[in-house]
Amino acid sequence: MNFTTLVDASMLSAHLNDANVMLCDCRHDLANYEAGRTAYARSHIPGAHFLHLDEDLSGPKTGVNGRHPLPHPITFTLRLAALGIDNRKQVVAYDDAGGAIAARLWWMLRWVGHTRVAVLDGGFAAWTKAGLPVSSEAPVTDVSTHNPNPHPEMIVNANMVTAGLAKAGLHVIDARSPDRFRGENETLDPVAGHIPGAINRFFRNNLRADGSFKSAADLRQEFMALLGAKDAGSVVHQCGSGVTACHNLLAMEVAGLKGSRLYPGSWSEWVSDRTRPVATGET
Repeated sequence: MNFTTLVDASMLSAHLNDANVMLCDCRHDLANYEAGRTAYARSHIPGAHFLHLDEDLSGPKTGVNGRHPLPHPITFTLRLAALGIDNRKQVVAYDDAGGAIAARLWWMLRWVGHTRVAVLDGGFAAWTKAGLPVSSEAPVTDVSTHNPNPHPEMIVNANMVTAGLAKAGLHVIDARSPDRFRGENETLDPVAGHIPGAINRFFRNNLRADGSFKSAADLRQEFMALLGAKDAGSVVHQCGSGVTACHNLLAMEVAGLKGSRLYPGSWSEWVSDRTRPVATGET
């Protein structure tokens, strides 16, 4: 088993007892801190470990680095090792939000040099709909070693975004819902609007009605229509806090459009400095 973007429930079930496959349950609710952990304790894919968005997939907040800043790469890989995830394991991440949280783990693993990672297409719902087994038992953990090989070129900071936009060398894609992009109905961050020059691609547009990803061909067509002549390597993804932006990164990877980067601090970091420009409306 060697998957680097998506894996479906039937394929995962065939390898469920493979010692080289590690499952990570990333279910999370921004409005309920314990919701994911509670859901995991009640029922999860057998053998899956639980990773919390705030505790495991984010670092300390300073007030100016966004709502879900990245942890230090070594801190993150120590957490992986504590679960028994070494550099050779095939990791499969899943959630119950169309991959919105699981894609964050997918991207973070790639960020530290671990490419054998995929998202369960359709998530926990696809697994249970297929009648596959679930468990309430936490797996036994065998501590391992994970040696990070960070890729700092995969991220940009606020200064790089500002400079890139000024030179028209970066193209920012905002994964938030259209109303939040326009500056309407903002409930998570203190300022409404978007980074001037950004274009909107709501991450849920990557999915079919059943919560699975659209085909590679359809995703490629849609992103190419959005980007026009812009090169994928010039694209920077952002959202509210650097989480759902990873969904667009995954979708572009599925579509064969490689090389785009993440602005981890995203909108919540951008507006922590009130001198940074803000746009509202469609553009």
